Amino acid sequence: MPQIHFNTNKVFLEYTLLKYLSDNRSSSLTDSELNSLASDIIELSNLFTKNREILPSQYLNNKNLRRAYMMYFLPSNIYKIHLPLKELSLHPQKILSKKEIKILDLGSGPGTTILGILDFFSKQKKRPSLEFTAIDSVVENLSIAKDLFKLFTENVNIDASLKTFKINIEKTEAIPEGSYDIIILSNILNELFYKEEKKIAKRVSFLTTIIRKFLASDGNCIIIEPALRETTREMLEIRDSLVKNGFKIYSPCLIDEPCPALSNPKDWCHEDIPWIPPKIIKEIDKLTGLRKDSLKFSYLVLRKDKLSLSDILEKNSYRVVSEPLVSKGKLEFYICGIGGRRLITMLDKDKTPSNMQFQKLQRGDIVSFRDLIDEGNRFKIDKGTTVANLSSHIYKSPHLYI
Repeated sequence: MPQIHFNTNKVFLEYTLLKYLSDNRSSSLTDSELNSLASDIIELSNLFTKNREILPSQYLNNKNLRRAYMMYFLPSNIYKIHLPLKELSLHPQKILSKKEIKILDLGSGPGTTILGILDFFSKQKKRPSLEFTAIDSVVENLSIAKDLFKLFTENVNIDASLKTFKINIEKTEAIPEGSYDIIILSNILNELFYKEEKKIAKRVSFLTTIIRKFLASDGNCIIIEPALRETTREMLEIRDSLVKNGFKIYSPCLIDEPCPALSNPKDWCHEDIPWIPPKIIKEIDKLTGLRKDSLKFSYLVLRKDKLSLSDILEKNSYRVVSEPLVSKGKLEFYICGIGGRRLITMLDKDKTPSNMQFQKLQRGDIVSFRDLIDEGNRFKIDKGTTVANLSSHIYKSPHLYI
């Protein structure tokens, strides 16, 4: 999987959130407070996963659930925007090299993704001026977003501003006019038109309107969704419709063909990136039995023009879209690229120095091959195959086009 280095000081993040949520009385929790918080986190986790059909549309209006979200889910959700931003920064067309970047965050919640964007750009040598517009239907979310924005910008060296609007984003005509370089929908697409019969078609229409009306001609629409099968497959259905509507997938897909994962109802694509959580999240995991040791999410980056991450890759590049499938005497993965989604196999007896990178692949990696054996419905690696893990070069490269 892509190895992205997350630079925010987690001690500062934890301290800031605790102080903010406790009205500045203390930067730590008592055992009783921690147990109460853990109970609320379990409730919210179940609403996100097992009981999505009863998830209130404005669940962050609930003080206890809002506190649970901010202490447990917000710290990890901050970093999910880093991967698509990193991929955009790799393109030689210098997609993110503007002096000023205007960002529209639809369904912003308490400003989670805004904090992630601030963190990403604050670590770059060239820092653009960031102009954020946050839109949410919950007033308290916007109030928290402004407070956290102020706390973070006081501690990072970056020029940034924030405007907030209380609007139901499903009513696109109410969104303030403007042209934006980045439009963000983070963990919100799956909540739009949720109880309506034709929710997929309505989401496609919504996104088509948003992109055509508000996205700059060289802008990027970034969608981040939970890594659940249901929500991700719905996003992939929307992806296919948006491609038909003329939009370009910048990443993670390396092809514009219909998504091959949709042909099997058990398949879906998502990221699973290693992450070292703050101390309080480790404590909560011990109390609840939950695990927050990696960042699991699905994402799409859409553009109006034809630029794509594949522009900087070899033509025979593929994305690894499964965990390693290990069995006696062989190692397999599913990869996706030209020709769709296919299984690729290497027998232990065929290991050589030229194909040893195959042993190190992880979900999300981009890989290329030479002298790969094409068996029709699957690929095979033998002793003469060369394997190159492109992610080990492009994602770890210190050079960004910013």
